[in-house]
Amino acid sequence: MQCRLLFCSQLLSLGLLLGEEPSREMSTDRPDTTESAYTVPKGLFQIEASFFDYSRDANKGIGSADQWIYGQINFKMGISHDSDLQVIVNSHAIASESERGDSTRTTGFGDITVRYKQNLWGNDSGTTAFALMPYLIIPTHTDMSDEAWAGGLIMPLAVSLSDRVSLGLMGEVDLVPDAETNGYDLEWLHSATLGISLTEKLGVYLELVGIVGQDADYEALFDTGLTLAVTESLVFDAGVRLGMNRAAPDFGVFTGMSVRF
Repeated sequence: MQCRLLFCSQLLSLGLLLGEEPSREMSTDRPDTTESAYTVPKGLFQIEASFFDYSRDANKGIGSADQWIYGQINFKMGISHDSDLQVIVNSHAIASESERGDSTRTTGFGDITVRYKQNLWGNDSGTTAFALMPYLIIPTHTDMSDEAWAGGLIMPLAVSLSDRVSLGLMGEVDLVPDAETNGYDLEWLHSATLGISLTEKLGVYLELVGIVGQDADYEALFDTGLTLAVTESLVFDAGVRLGMNRAAPDFGVFTGMSVRF
């Protein structure tokens, strides 16, 4: 979610005092599912980290699945005026499943995701912005790995509705591994998020997410959360996810931070 919608103060950067062109406001891809259409300025770095992310899915009283992810980190680097490179790692993940009295537990380091974001318009001005973000998942072959390459294309659109309200829309197409056929399936995701500035530093967002794949039921989710901009380059966040139909995971809660330097 873009930080200008998440309520950074309108302060000039130190570069302006030194006679340099000031950087655009910090824009983050977390905490919502809808990614930002804005990139990290050239030469700057950004870290977007999850302290923890927990989800739970129960199956009609037969069993349940729980997942904890600690320290998921997105390392971002601005490589041109309108593009950045991102590397996402899951530092430690725990997945447990229980069914009819039997339970399993798996822990370890997850797969690595590499993404490239190219802004096509609106990076520095205008009421709309759009970007393309292809990505590739690299298997690590650990206990938490899917042990298969995957990838896709993310297409985020940002719309500024007013000084305090913004709209984010996103479409995504993914090529995901199918363990049953040892092949790949297509999966589609769409989302819409509304960001509202409550104060200069505090913001809230509301989001709807839909996911559907080949031979898979449609998943509908709702999530909401708060963001706190401590400075123009440091934002904390927390939120919850709720499944809106039987196919979706039942519940999730997460918290994290973003910092630019």
